[in-house]
Amino acid sequence: MILEQYYIECLSHASYLIGDESTGRAVVVDPRRDITEYLSDAKKYGLTIEGVINTHFHADFVSGHLELVDATGAWIGFGEAAETDYPIRRLSDGEKLSLGEVELEILSTPGHTWESISVLVREHPGAVPTAVLTGDSLFIGDVGR
Repeated sequence: MILEQYYIECLSHASYLIGDESTGRAVVVDPRRDITEYLSDAKKYGLTIEGVINTHFHADFVSGHLELVDATGAWIGFGEAAETDYPIRRLSDGEKLSLGEVELEILSTPGHTWESISVLVREHPGAVPTAVLTGDSLFIGDVGR
């Protein structure tokens, strides 16, 4: 499994590239506007970005999901309550997304925003999660507000 974090200190914003080395399939979670690093790392690891997951609507920075779609043809995923002016894949609570061996499970976590989701990341189907990506719902020592 490939799990790369990209962090912007001034915004306290983290985004992720998650890929399966055996299939070459990948998703990006909560991308920033400059998508160069995601594309570069995907190429470096031999990955194809198939999906872009936004854990919620980001009001504090400009997301790069539309740029990634233009560059890769990936689908855009949001929680079920999301309303957009562009096509999205509605991700529901308990839904599992397979990248091959790597499995992502969607958790509905409304509160910070109504469409907020978290993403459990497992290296193998049914394994103990390696990570949980909470968007702005959970912080170290705090919760989203």
